[in-house]
Amino acid sequence: MNQTQHTEVQRSENATVQSSEAMRVGLLLTLTGGFLDAYTYLVRGHVFANAQTGNIVMMGVDIAQGNWWGVGRYLLPVLAFVAGVLLAETIRAHGKAQGGGVLHWRQWVLCIELVVLAAVSFMPVNDIWNTVANVCVSFVCSLQVQSFRKVHGRAYATTMCTGNLRSGTELLVQYLHSGDRVLRMHMINYYGVILAFLVGAAISALAVGPLGAKAIWLGCLVLAVVLGMLFSSEWETVGPV
Repeated sequence: MNQTQHTEVQRSENATVQSSEAMRVGLLLTLTGGFLDAYTYLVRGHVFANAQTGNIVMMGVDIAQGNWWGVGRYLLPVLAFVAGVLLAETIRAHGKAQGGGVLHWRQWVLCIELVVLAAVSFMPVNDIWNTVANVCVSFVCSLQVQSFRKVHGRAYATTMCTGNLRSGTELLVQYLHSGDRVLRMHMINYYGVILAFLVGAAISALAVGPLGAKAIWLGCLVLAVVLGMLFSSEWETVGPV
């Protein structure tokens, strides 16, 4: 091994990432993503707050059937998702321009998420309010997926599984061919966040029975924990990236 290769190995062994890219943060955010998707499906009229692909498909079905109420029911969460991305980017740009402040821009995003989700918990369960609730949750999910996009330097999604499943499986194939332990670690990370999404959905299914609409407070609790984690340190050392 030459000197350059040796230096690169040392770097990979002692990587430093932002705390927002820590695995524990990724797991908790993805758990929340699974929780919210199951919550809106089970409590708020079978609408997926995270999976806008599913909402667009259902919107197409309603267009074909001439069900214009159904079109609006699925269109509004899609538009809310777009609005969340726009707001997240605006907050990020403003935070970068202003430099340091009381809160990091990602912490502001989490605070907004908490306020919106808390409001959802007080909305009655009926057709009109379910539409409002789904719009709010879709807005929150888009804020989250736009603001938290990496774990240990690798792109991932906290509110859906398809991309994570593709990336994890790709790394599995690469690891089987190379035996590279860094690839193995990243593969495990991807499958770990998929498992967290599954666990979040299962917790939601168990919670909505006794708690109903108030079950969303559990999602708020997890986001509050993540917010506290981001106060602990802006940077941290992790394994190979």
